[in-house]
Amino acid sequence: MKLVLPAVLLVACSVLAPVTAIAPAHAAEPLVAATDACGPRPAKPDGTLWQCTFDDEFSGKQLDRSRWVPQTAGFMTGTAAAYACYLDDPSTVGVSNGALNLTVRTVATPVTCSENSAQAPTSFVGGSVSTYHLFSQQYGRFEARIRSQVASSPGLHEAFWLWPDDRIPSAVGWPAAGEIDVAETYSTHPGLAIPFLHSWTDILGPQPGVNTAWNCAAHRGDWNTYTLEWGPAWLAIYVNGSTCLVNTSGDPAFQKPYIAALTAGLGAAGNEYQPGTTPLPATMSVDYVRVWK
Repeated sequence: MKLVLPAVLLVACSVLAPVTAIAPAHAAEPLVAATDACGPRPAKPDGTLWQCTFDDEFSGKQLDRSRWVPQTAGFMTGTAAAYACYLDDPSTVGVSNGALNLTVRTVATPVTCSENSAQAPTSFVGGSVSTYHLFSQQYGRFEARIRSQVASSPGLHEAFWLWPDDRIPSAVGWPAAGEIDVAETYSTHPGLAIPFLHSWTDILGPQPGVNTAWNCAAHRGDWNTYTLEWGPAWLAIYVNGSTCLVNTSGDPAFQKPYIAALTAGLGAAGNEYQPGTTPLPATMSVDYVRVWK
């Protein structure tokens, strides 16, 4: 701002001190913190900074149950011949060496899933956690850094995904009610992460560039960062900082609060478990989960 001084004051200043030494006539603007609980604050498209609302760096020795609920019901992956029940056990859900470790493995005695008693018992269990009834958010930035088990044969399926908060009733069922799969990884596609936005558009199937993408490089065995930026009329998914999928439909399915979830299990639909070939036990490690608004 250009400072204009009265003539008398200018004369005095010329004797006593340079004009630049005079204090400004307005108060300094407050500084905006460049970091918060999530670390360095990323910039939004409009140039302002995201603000941290949820952060888990998994730096302890056990799961923080004030943030996460291990899933034991309502979720299962695989096929009728080989599917995984979700188990709350240190062998399937554990925290060590700065990471959350979700493992799918075999058990000596077959078990029955709590909500699938009509199906034959299975010899597979897996790990899945979510922020169910602990944390949900409508819009913002959701990010996780994940490493999936090295594998190139079919059978493994991992996901970082969001699900509508059921405390807010939906007038429609799934898939029209919505689901945001930020990144799904399949051992039959060891070099890809695949996003999928589930809504009424599911009746048209996968539509690359609209509700999914099949060209987002993310190699198993490497640490990969998956990011969702989400507003009232758009969703943008990034893999390792590169744009993977952008949807600007403004679908009502994505205009409500969602919880966050992480899942490691068995595959289906061309990625089925292969006895003697699918590597088990297999672990999905999560370095951090961060959410901003």
